[in-house]
Amino acid sequence: MQSRDKKLEKSYKFCRELTTSHYENFNVASLLIPKNKRDNIYAVYAYCRIVDDIGDEPSLDFPFLNDLDRKPHWPGMSEHSRRLELLDYWESQLTLCYTGTPTNPVMYALQDTIRSFEIPITPFIKLILANRLDQDQNRYETFEDLLNYCEHSANPVGRIFLYLFGYDDELRQMYSDLTCTGLQLVNFLQDIKTDFLKGRVYIPQEDLSYFGYSEDELSDNIENLNFQKLVAFESNRAHEYLNQGYKLIDYLHGPARLDVALFSRGGGAVLKAIEQMEYKVLSNRPKLCRYDRIRVVLANLLKYLLRRDANRYVKGSV
Repeated sequence: MQSRDKKLEKSYKFCRELTTSHYENFNVASLLIPKNKRDNIYAVYAYCRIVDDIGDEPSLDFPFLNDLDRKPHWPGMSEHSRRLELLDYWESQLTLCYTGTPTNPVMYALQDTIRSFEIPITPFIKLILANRLDQDQNRYETFEDLLNYCEHSANPVGRIFLYLFGYDDELRQMYSDLTCTGLQLVNFLQDIKTDFLKGRVYIPQEDLSYFGYSEDELSDNIENLNFQKLVAFESNRAHEYLNQGYKLIDYLHGPARLDVALFSRGGGAVLKAIEQMEYKVLSNRPKLCRYDRIRVVLANLLKYLLRRDANRYVKGSV
């Protein structure tokens, strides 16, 4: 294996420190992932988080954009315009990953990852497009409209993950899309209140109308029977996508299998928590307690180890 140059090593270190210090609540690069892939996952995760932060974070003072030439007129620009300009910058750096040499440390590390695993530009571009959508669209009329958003905001992450583990076939990508859409729908349910405070509603307008629940009631944190039925309906939808996506686990091997199982089962566990709350997700944000998180990890770890031992036994018997 060829040693990295100092600039590349420094860039990967930057990604690693960024993700572990600023995004500690997300389980990146689990200990079961081979060491030779961890830095690649840090680079991908840093890219994904920065795209989301540009599109969503209240503050636009990002230390990781220190090479951006901040134009004199920035102080007078609207927040909307500044976010779009930052997304333009991020996309230009992404393009350089494929056509030249990016100057941003995250992108410099990402370029190495892209080349190592032959990852196409499409999933990265879609993540930027999702955040462009967020700047101009904050309501979705139909569930199909929301699925289109998920296709850009969630599904690309799963596809990038598959490339990192050597999978690029349509079957696995299909199951990955189902899993990622399901997880995104779960996240929408967790953050109904938070998103509304940001001026966004990720519950389809047609569903609000069908269940007779208004945004005025949402503004007042009303969790009446109509609201509970609405959340139960959306929860069942998310569950259906996760259930279909579970098949992906059977088509993966090694650490990738365990990581996907943890994320998928974790999403299912959150839906169970929502059900136990009687779908009243405005009063308290549904999440897994430490015991539940440990239980999900241990259960899937046990399945992974038993399957691995069984495979070894079969191979040894031949």
